Amino acid sequence: MSARHAAAIKACHTLRATRAVVSQYSRVALMSDHLADLSREITACHKCRRLVTCRERAGAEPPKRFLDHDYWLKPVPGFGDVAAKLLVVGLAPAAHGANRTGRMFTGDRSGDWLYAALYRAGYTNQPTSKHARDGLVLTDAYVTNMVRCAPPDNKPTPKERDRCLAFFHRELALLPNVRAIVALGGFAWDGVLRAFEDVPTPRPKFGHGAHVRLGRYTMFGSYHVSQQNTFTGRLTEPMLDAVFASAKLDADHEA
Repeated sequence: MSARHAAAIKACHTLRATRAVVSQYSRVALMSDHLADLSREITACHKCRRLVTCRERAGAEPPKRFLDHDYWLKPVPGFGDVAAKLLVVGLAPAAHGANRTGRMFTGDRSGDWLYAALYRAGYTNQPTSKHARDGLVLTDAYVTNMVRCAPPDNKPTPKERDRCLAFFHRELALLPNVRAIVALGGFAWDGVLRAFEDVPTPRPKFGHGAHVRLGRYTMFGSYHVSQQNTFTGRLTEPMLDAVFASAKLDADHEA
């Protein structure tokens, strides 16, 4: 092979590689735009009257520590990396957490546990999540909830879940690199299963450490990072870390 021929082949390969990178970035940018559009649609939703009343009442009657805070008081969109390989799914925003800050799992004890665990697993640049402009960045991970508004007593109804399910389904479709899903609690586990048509029989049961294959995804179950679970020791840091370690291993392997 002549030097000229070799140089031509090398240039061709370089051009193909450059085009592939440009195509990848273009795709990510397009998905990011579509996610932004979906987020705007989510925040404008008023379909569930009970949830609208609850989220607005929380801002009208805040605890003393938040008296001077401006509450978000809208449905909360997902948050994270559009190129995420890991998707974390929770139940719903906390009345004085994400309903106040406008960012998933931000400003409450559940968020403290979740983002500290994601930090230990290498998915965030910092272990805390205090407010929407605190500098938190997620890499290879995206965080969302099955229900987007704060429900009374942290208990959404099945109808409220089903109204939000279309948002989750579209969100998942706009995260093309996701391979592993961590469902925080049985409500999230069941909600994710409802987003898929081809679910294994018998229907997979939720449990901490449980996992199930759903097409190109693997879903892992974890007890929710609620204070009820973390204060009582039902969920410990090593237990949560083990679930994220398994999910990370699966996501990186599938990628």
